[in-house]
Order: sequence, then C-alpha cells, then structure tokens
Amino acid sequence: MAGYGDDSGFNAWLAENGYTLPDGAPSPAVLRQRGSVYVDGIYGMNFVGEKTGGWEQERAWPRTGAYAGGSAIPDDVVPLPVIHASYEAALQEAREPESLSVIGSAAERVKREKVDGAVEVEYQQASSADFAGTLIPVMTVIEGLLAPFLRPLGGFPSIMVV
Repeated sequence: MAGYGDDSGFNAWLAENGYTLPDGAPSPAVLRQRGSVYVDGIYGMNFVGEKTGGWEQERAWPRTGAYAGGSAIPDDVVPLPVIHASYEAALQEAREPESLSVIGSAAERVKREKVDGAVEVEYQQASSADFAGTLIPVMTVIEGLLAPFLRPLGGFPSIMVV
C-alpha cells in the first residue's frame, strides 16, 4: 500500500514550507500512507470522476472523467493539490499521532463542567445527531486544496445554461 507522492517529494515539501518532523515521528512512508488514507476516507467518495482501476484500485486517485477548473485531468495523473493535501494530513499525524483516526462515544461528551469546590460534570445526550461530525478533524488547508476536485454539494444541476 503506497501513499500519494513519494518520500523525497514529502521531504522537499516539508523543507519548502519550513516544517520539520518531530523527533520520534514514524517514517515518511508511514506518514504518507496515513495521510493518504485520511484524504481518501474523508473525501474519496466526493471526488469528481471515477477510480481509473475500479473498486480494485487502492487509492481514490488516479480517476477517469475527472476535471477541475473546466479542464480534464488525465486518467493517469494524481493532481499535485491531492498529493499536498495528503502531505498536510501526514504532517498533522506526525505532530499529533492518531489524530486522523479519532474514536469516541457520544455518551462521553462533556457538555458542562463546573469546578468550584465540588466538581460538577454534565454529559451530552448520547443521541446527538451531529456527534460523528465532531470527531472528524477539520483542516482548512486540506479542504481548500481539495475543493476544486470535489463534486458540488447537492449534485450537479439538471440543466446547464450557457
């Protein structure tokens, strides 16, 4: 299983952006894999086009029928912003291990905690409809990099006016 990009590209990206990996961080290959799994898991079903290799294809990219900014993306290309988004996620994983795969329970969410002598804690209701969304880390840089490659929310209009 290989992550987007390559180790030399990841290391160059880190240097160009003034980042360094923390001491004890996993190898660049492991971090790229984790970053790529995050990108594909969160955004993969919303990318334009279809996987070039069908369901047997491990990564979400390359894709057939994909486009961005009105231009077709060749079906053997992984766009550089997708690679950079996976690098951003990899860096997040290096800084805060396991932050890309958060596990939690709605019953454990603290709604209010009061500390004045005696400790008072009130927990959220376990049926919170928006609970899953609060577990997913939101990284605006990744959102911005991937935005041109995502299907519009609500789908495409039925009639295109030119």
